[in-house]
Amino acid sequence: MTPTETGRHFWRDIRVQLPFLAWLVVLWMLLWSQFTVLAFVSGLVVAVFVTRVFRLPTVELSGRINIWYAALLVVQFLFAVLRGALAVTVQVFDFRHQPGAAIIAVPLKYADDLMMTHVSVVSSLVPGSLVVEADRDRQVLYLHVIGVRSIADVEKQREGVLRWERRVVRALGAPAQYRALKADERAQRSGSAGATKGGAR
Repeated sequence: MTPTETGRHFWRDIRVQLPFLAWLVVLWMLLWSQFTVLAFVSGLVVAVFVTRVFRLPTVELSGRINIWYAALLVVQFLFAVLRGALAVTVQVFDFRHQPGAAIIAVPLKYADDLMMTHVSVVSSLVPGSLVVEADRDRQVLYLHVIGVRSIADVEKQREGVLRWERRVVRALGAPAQYRALKADERAQRSGSAGATKGGAR
């Protein structure tokens, strides 16, 4: 391969993985809690370094993004971070009760490797929960969560993760994943409508 072809190959890889690089930069800035020019530049350098030195197969993106749902996902995520931080603070300073903790398994419904990663990152960045293991073959996430005192609390935490999965699928999921989600939502609405009519009789 000639130097010219090598250069073209390098820039083609950068262009293909640009959304992935942007996501790494955002994660870097979130980890440092700094949204400055310096944090952006250092995050970009680290992202390029990591993707070039620790070579992995090119990330297969879904090829679909819904701007409205993506913006909504960002707003919901920021609100969840704020609410989670407040909830954890209240639990820490509530000396009458110890915050219960649990390891819960959450089987995802629409996840491939990329979607599983998105859901893991979002769930881990919200205070109060942390992904401790991901079973790729069975598409199951294992999370350590606090503020759990009953089975109802466990189910609430599990439903919260599945809600994040649905939000990510709406925003960034592959067309097949989005169609599967919409089909499940239509079936759920039909089932709820049927149950309501049956009860009315």
